[in-house]
Amino acid sequence: MPLPKPKEKAEIPREIRMAEIRALEPADQNEMIVEGRAIVYDSPTVMYEIDGIKYYEVIQRGALDGTDLKDVPFKYNHSDSVMVMARTRNKTLELIPDDKGLLVRAKLANTTAGRDLYELIKRGDIDKMSFAFTVAEDSYDKETRTRTIKRFKRIWDVSAVDTPAYSDTFIAARSYFEAQAEAERQAAEAAEELRKRLIAKTYL
Repeated sequence: MPLPKPKEKAEIPREIRMAEIRALEPADQNEMIVEGRAIVYDSPTVMYEIDGIKYYEVIQRGALDGTDLKDVPFKYNHSDSVMVMARTRNKTLELIPDDKGLLVRAKLANTTAGRDLYELIKRGDIDKMSFAFTVAEDSYDKETRTRTIKRFKRIWDVSAVDTPAYSDTFIAARSYFEAQAEAERQAAEAAEELRKRLIAKTYL
């Protein structure tokens, strides 16, 4: 009799957020350094507008405490098919948590891909970065329609990205807020149905 297969753990969805990136002028002209602030604490951001209602997200100060930052690569477009440009493991990528959030500084590899990416960032053709993460703890305030990320579990990668190509990378967050909007809609419909029933009873 075959043994039962172990239950697979539900995969926690990775989410992606955008930030600004720029090329620095290094003292050593052989270095190609780019920098951006991937996370800003306590800064509510409108993530989505659904049926004219705005939904916000804010990252709580200290959300990076205890986050797994041990081996984070710097990529282009989050792609596994392009060579890694820098990495925390060998200290070519620095992720620097501070009282404002998370500063990202990458020394790009002196390869064709690295040089091309640096030149495009320097010229401003690529001026956005994003980071992929999973959440360890969050909450949702129905009154303000605000999701608060209290603690990150892991930062998976940081990437320089082509903004138009990544207009759909907020899918995990969109799903989160769409679920909240649907829950609110159902609650409103249930309340309206109850109100109608109570009104009907008063006339019986």
